[in-house]
Amino acid sequence: MHQTDAPSLLVTGCSSGIGYQCAKGMAARGWTVIASARHPEDVARLASEGLNAVQLDLDDPESIRRGLDEALSLTGGRLDALFNNGAYGQPGAVEDLSRDTLRAQLETNLLGWHDLTCRVVPIMRRQGHGRIVHNSSVLGLAALPFRGAYVASKFALEGLTDALRLELRGTGIQVSLIEPGPILSRFRENAHRAFRDRIDIERSPHREAYLLAEARLTKQGAAQPFTLPPEAVLKRLVHALENPRPKARYYVTFPTYLLGTLKRLLPTSGMDWFLARVSRGGRG
Repeated sequence: MHQTDAPSLLVTGCSSGIGYQCAKGMAARGWTVIASARHPEDVARLASEGLNAVQLDLDDPESIRRGLDEALSLTGGRLDALFNNGAYGQPGAVEDLSRDTLRAQLETNLLGWHDLTCRVVPIMRRQGHGRIVHNSSVLGLAALPFRGAYVASKFALEGLTDALRLELRGTGIQVSLIEPGPILSRFRENAHRAFRDRIDIERSPHREAYLLAEARLTKQGAAQPFTLPPEAVLKRLVHALENPRPKARYYVTFPTYLLGTLKRLLPTSGMDWFLARVSRGGRG
């Protein structure tokens, strides 16, 4: 629980997966962790496990304000670090994404993070120090077909975070990105729900590819090679938060290293050929 002499960390998206494991892992390292989640039942469960827990819905600016205020009440008004993690993936071909569907993806994965970050930066400025870590994705480095909404959110996050890092030089606030590839979590389960809710599968010219995608989204366990447990992200988060010289970017999983390297080496046509071949939804 709360320790006044321990560094403080707010983590979003802690109901499961990466956020949950990172919150528990950093608490075990002696941090005062405030774990946030969207749903009250998840907040109650986190609290029952001994974590400081607050409700924070990234789609709701008022919820962000309340959640941050509650977090600060647990730390005496100080916040040493923020780990933005809460997100979901919206599957679907770009031509099948309505304006509302794309807006919903950006609200959660980008605009909510931006809102919370902008509320945290002045606190860290007054302190003269702080760490901001955004959990991006391999899809912030390279696009894959049928993932356009999620790719858009992560490409935008990468650019926004790079700009923020440059703007905060000399303030004592360090900014990092973590870029995982496939990680075991409830991400596919949540993506499948968003897919069913927002994409008209039967009327789409991509119907056959969608049916293949559904098989991947509903598969139990690891759906693709090189999948790692959430603890792989925790290892990078520890370095980003505790090392005197945190990196701007942390790759996690072999696919991230591979695509990051190929993007530097291959022309766009070569990269397109490779991504179409390896993608489950790719053709040709």
